Amino acid sequence: MQVAPSTFDLLLKPLHRWVWTDAHRRARKLFRFAETEADGGRDLSRAAELTPDASLRRLYLRHAQDEQRHAELFRQRGRQLLASAPRSGTFEANWLAPGERGLDDLRVEAESDESLLAFLHLSEKRAAGRFALYGQVLDCDPDTRAVFARILEDEVFHMSYTRRQLARVAPRKQGLRLWQARAGRLWKEYLRVASALAAMIGTLVLGIQYFVLLPPFALLAKRAARREGRGFRASRAAAPLESQY
Repeated sequence: MQVAPSTFDLLLKPLHRWVWTDAHRRARKLFRFAETEADGGRDLSRAAELTPDASLRRLYLRHAQDEQRHAELFRQRGRQLLASAPRSGTFEANWLAPGERGLDDLRVEAESDESLLAFLHLSEKRAAGRFALYGQVLDCDPDTRAVFARILEDEVFHMSYTRRQLARVAPRKQGLRLWQARAGRLWKEYLRVASALAAMIGTLVLGIQYFVLLPPFALLAKRAARREGRGFRASRAAAPLESQY
């Protein structure tokens, strides 16, 4: 099966290339991918325990093993990069190169095989497109590009088997299940963007308060404090000398 990046990702290809240029940032992103893959593997193992379908149990377990192997490949390459890369900035631009999001904190226990397969298919399809794009922009790092190429082969299999199994277990509802999974992903993307926007606006408002609104109040408070000090000393000086107090 031929995998191609999405049109949106292709439009951002120069930015993706810039994100992956820095070796230290590249290592940090690989460690982040490793965590996601490992978390997805644990969820898939749990799905294998819960499903009553023997074929799906076998496929889920193979998928989980693949995810664990991907996590180790990402960690190994990340350690190699850290050992040879100079320390750089901390900006990772995760919104530009998020990679695979695993199961997105999906509650496996609450999902049917139909909904889980639909979600997995869309997730693997998106991850395959992203990994294919990362391979295209990693001209500066053939070893990391080889890691993505190796993992991409498994992602293609995951994308294929989830689609076939969805057609098997839900032949009449497969379109509906895919639509529901796609709507759920769009909603989560909206929540991510809204959260990031809210955090940015909150930071901006706090900055305006600190640098624009707070200095005038601080200046007024200092002037008021000086006036109060002079008034206190004047009242002490004005006390009559013959008074016993």
